[in-house]
Amino acid sequence: MPLNDLQLEILKLFTRDLEETDLLAIKRLIVKYLAKKVTLMADEMWEEKKWSNEDMEEMLNSHNRTSYNPNN
Repeated sequence: MPLNDLQLEILKLFTRDLEETDLLAIKRLIVKYLAKKVTLMADEMWEEKKWSNEDMEEMLNSHNRTSYNPNN
């Protein structure tokens, strides 16, 4: 499977010698970016579904988990 553009850019970045503190800072930036993106997606879903705080409490307290299947 070939690498995508993002993966290639990250590989180029890491071809240089980086200090451990720089590597940690880059990891934190990526995590912050992805967390913000997920939060925005969740906010959009919240608005689209017109959920209330009561709806969220109900979802948090429900037990709708699927059973674990190691073959999947």
